[in-house]
Amino acid sequence: MSLIFRILYLFYRVLSGGRFWALRRFTRPGLAVLGAFLLSGLMGFDTESSVAYQAFTLTLGLLLVGFVGSLRFKLRFAAERTLPRFGTVGQPLRYRVAITNPNPHPQAGLTLLENLADPRPSFQEWKALQLDDEKHLRPFSLVRRRRTNPFKPALLKEAVVPPVPPHQTVTVPVELVPLRRGLLRFAGVTLARTDPLGLLRATSRVSAPQTVLVLPKRYLIPPIALPGAMKYQQGGVALASNVGQSDEFVALRDYRRGDPIRHIHWRSWARTGKPIVKEFEDEFFVRHALVLDTFTDRPHTDQFEEAVSVAASFACTVLTQESLLDLLFVGAQAYCFTAGRGLAHADQMLEILASVRPCHEQPISALEELVINHASTVSGCICVLLAWDEARQELVRKLKGLGLPVLVLVITPPGKAPTLEPGPMRDAPDRLRALEMGRIEEQLAELR
Repeated sequence: MSLIFRILYLFYRVLSGGRFWALRRFTRPGLAVLGAFLLSGLMGFDTESSVAYQAFTLTLGLLLVGFVGSLRFKLRFAAERTLPRFGTVGQPLRYRVAITNPNPHPQAGLTLLENLADPRPSFQEWKALQLDDEKHLRPFSLVRRRRTNPFKPALLKEAVVPPVPPHQTVTVPVELVPLRRGLLRFAGVTLARTDPLGLLRATSRVSAPQTVLVLPKRYLIPPIALPGAMKYQQGGVALASNVGQSDEFVALRDYRRGDPIRHIHWRSWARTGKPIVKEFEDEFFVRHALVLDTFTDRPHTDQFEEAVSVAASFACTVLTQESLLDLLFVGAQAYCFTAGRGLAHADQMLEILASVRPCHEQPISALEELVINHASTVSGCICVLLAWDEARQELVRKLKGLGLPVLVLVITPPGKAPTLEPGPMRDAPDRLRALEMGRIEEQLAELR
């Protein structure tokens, strides 16, 4: 079986590479002529009972003329992008590319094509995806293809380059649509010019490696009453900065052994002749935990991507309020990131979520241990889960047992809107919501 998979993977590499080359070198009319050439070649073997050989000869001649016409373009160019700091999945990413013509003659009729780093997966990634398809797609379904290619990084659009005078630079607006979170890697650009017949392109490649971070998709969340109230935080002056009552001066008092030197009130010491310190009010502020479920046995799933998008939406919403947010998830190890006023900002939280990957190596008990150990410091908990099974219900049951208010959001597949068994959320069923893929934004808008 391993040998068969390796042979199929080799075919996949060759066919995908050939398809990419054909789409770059042929225009749409050229692809139509190429298709007619191949079809007439298959049908034209019998020259006595078919005239398809005539079409074969004609299309062959057109392709040869186009090929010869595309050989003349051997010029060099320079290119430099001006990229934004971030992009967002599903949203157009617009930027500019400066094209410099170092040649002694003006250049016109150019088209700019972006070259991204090779997105094709390794053998192990490709094999895992094929086995996952066999396991989860219907074996007798007429449509067995995925709706989207999980390895395709972006939808590219061609950009028309205005005429470039000799030794001059022009700026070209370019647009693409990112399809995946994480780093979008650019390898360079290709400048193309069509032959006189408009069938084939002559190309000149320019190396221009760059990267841009693509953030997860976000949904609009209405103002909602998040669970939890202000809570005492040990060391809150340093942690909370300007959040809550962290900097409230109360009174002066005599120095006690162990008081920090920075709290000494030097003027009072000079006046009284004994050390006097400033006393502050205890630090109280709201601090939420955002728990992201990363535990799935599938290598690529839209359900996990939607969970990340929901978590990103809450991260943006909570961080606009007077509170702190702790993002908790498990990857190669357990992670806890804190953001809020005076600490990290929403952009930094989104950068972290852009790089989250499914966890296959550890059991879900690792997430339970992380959250329970962190529960004493937070005022409430928002759980974004991939299922509502016994293990996840046990996690919520323990949080409820610690007296924490919890909001539970379960991502469900499209076309399935199950009525979730409340389980540990029986006393607050309105705080348990199933979010159906395809209707998530609509259902998030119903939260109160």
